[in-house]
Amino acid sequence: MLLTPVPLLAMQTGLSATAPPRSLAQAGMEREAFPLPEVDGREGQPALRDRAPSSNRMPGSRVPAPLLHGRSAEAVPAPAIATDPGIGTFRYRLGPGDRLRMSVFMVEGYAADVEVLADGTVNLPRLGSVPVWGLTLDEARQRITEGYDRFLRNPLVYLDLLAPRPVRVTLLGEVQKPGFYTLTQGGQAATLAAAGPAASGTTIATAGWPTLVDAVQRAGGITAVADLADVVLTRPSPVPGGGRSVEYRFDYQQLLMNNRRTVNPLLYDGDMVRVARAEVPKPSDVLIRTAASNFAPDTIGVTVVGEVRVPGLKQVRSNSPLAAAVIAAGDVDPSRANAREIRLIRVQPTGEVEVRTIAFDPSAALDSPANPSLHNGDMVVVPRNGWTRFNDFLLQAVTPFGPVLNAASLYRIFDN
Repeated sequence: MLLTPVPLLAMQTGLSATAPPRSLAQAGMEREAFPLPEVDGREGQPALRDRAPSSNRMPGSRVPAPLLHGRSAEAVPAPAIATDPGIGTFRYRLGPGDRLRMSVFMVEGYAADVEVLADGTVNLPRLGSVPVWGLTLDEARQRITEGYDRFLRNPLVYLDLLAPRPVRVTLLGEVQKPGFYTLTQGGQAATLAAAGPAASGTTIATAGWPTLVDAVQRAGGITAVADLADVVLTRPSPVPGGGRSVEYRFDYQQLLMNNRRTVNPLLYDGDMVRVARAEVPKPSDVLIRTAASNFAPDTIGVTVVGEVRVPGLKQVRSNSPLAAAVIAAGDVDPSRANAREIRLIRVQPTGEVEVRTIAFDPSAALDSPANPSLHNGDMVVVPRNGWTRFNDFLLQAVTPFGPVLNAASLYRIFDN
């Protein structure tokens, strides 16, 4: 018995050998063929909409929340508190800027390299715009497969991530330069430098997926009053227009002081990092360990004026004591300076100017009243002692009469 051969391509793709495939409209597709992913109020995870009509939904299935201008009408719940942003708790989800490669196995003309547009869609052959914002690669592949399944028989869709989008994060709190930052997966350099008069810094090269510490370093490092025991990472819902954000808290002070293992989490697009301000002064050993870590800039700028040998802008290590700035200025002039009334002028973040009078003792402990730790931008004024003020006053009083006295002396010389 003779068998009529069937073209292999037609068997694998389901394309009719005698008639062209039906269009999307002829296939009876719904008006919203690729709806936005629904939001699970408990987990904030997207789920593909069931293709069955709503009347045929199984008991317990979720009904999609109404969308208003792309956002869920339900109230956004408060952020949840978590401790470990591990790999299992967060999967990479697509967003504007991701570059994808899509192909259908053994079907010519369906391969495409596309980029997720600003509206969260990709343009694919025969399907047009397909929303993928907030979906994982597996969920996006399933959505595309469902679209091609309407006019291809058992399509096998491949979807690869060619290049991830840049990671845009926000740095707030006690960092040198708070604001918005764009981090990339390729090699980049971060400069640990204090904001303000200190111009020098340490350049740190990083590569790979950006982490929380990388972001802090890009912001110039922490300030002198930062509390490494309270670093908060806020991660928004991966689904656009709703969902629940999650907060993760980290204690890097225990890492520095007690060698405790602490997670350095990977950052994702939209994350926000906040470094809290220390409510009470830290012990001297904590200040020293923090200043020696890669969380803090290497140097800060302090201006020293008055009765020192070399006044001017001096660069000292972070959290250095007052003695370090005085020594950098050549030490006080013992014959002219009053070291018991040194003034420390500091501009607070609120704009207020704080002036402290310090009975300077270079042998005192770090951050003690006689040898306080310095902040970036501080000004140190070393005043004159009483004898120097009297001599300077007498010199200023006599100086205007100098020419007269000199002329009288010459007259006496010639008169003799």
